[in-house]
Amino acid sequence: MAIWIFRPLSRGGRTDLRRRRAVLEPKRQFVLFCEGRKDEPDYFRAIWRACQSTLIDVEIIPGPGVPMTVAERAADRAQKYGLAPRRRKPKNSFEKDDQVWAVFDRDVHPRFDDAVKLCERNGVRVARSNPCFELWLILHERDYDGYRSRHDVQKDWEALCLEYDRSGAGTPNYDDLIQRVEVAERRAEAQLQRRAAEDAPHGNPSTTAGQLTRAIREADAAARPRD
Repeated sequence: MAIWIFRPLSRGGRTDLRRRRAVLEPKRQFVLFCEGRKDEPDYFRAIWRACQSTLIDVEIIPGPGVPMTVAERAADRAQKYGLAPRRRKPKNSFEKDDQVWAVFDRDVHPRFDDAVKLCERNGVRVARSNPCFELWLILHERDYDGYRSRHDVQKDWEALCLEYDRSGAGTPNYDDLIQRVEVAERRAEAQLQRRAAEDAPHGNPSTTAGQLTRAIREADAAARPRD
């Protein structure tokens, strides 16, 4: 299992105690369990570079991406941290505002709804994309609606982002892309509202990845020093 841990590097020199006292809230930790080997870790690494007043651990689940596998690993971690409802918190558990997330795609995987329910029962938040994570990336550039297969979405993203390559050979400039993350969040929320109106909250296309990025951004803002 590959684990990316994004934490601030020590910069040496003297510590500015006045700035440390100005921090209103402690840094919050986000543990993300992902099925993607490249796009998701690279994207969230860029998010961390922009939000370094948070701690972000990304754990990549090996093997074929299956939502239930990701959900089970995330649920197990949440139980150990005492996040599951009615579970006694162990010593050295998460702070109350720290979060565990499962990041996975709908695509044509079996037991997708069961995976979502397992996460909800165990205090795990879900960044799900139907049909795939590339949908969330497209929303940084434009609105996107209407039923699409995974292959359609990937082709559309490839057309929008010349650096993207479905084989994994190319890497988009995520640092540039996340400059438009707030726009993507609004587009994703409007998309979710349309699916809810259709009585298909998990319908195609939809993504809750924006709920994760918003949570990270808000935690980052809360922990930044005030001058």
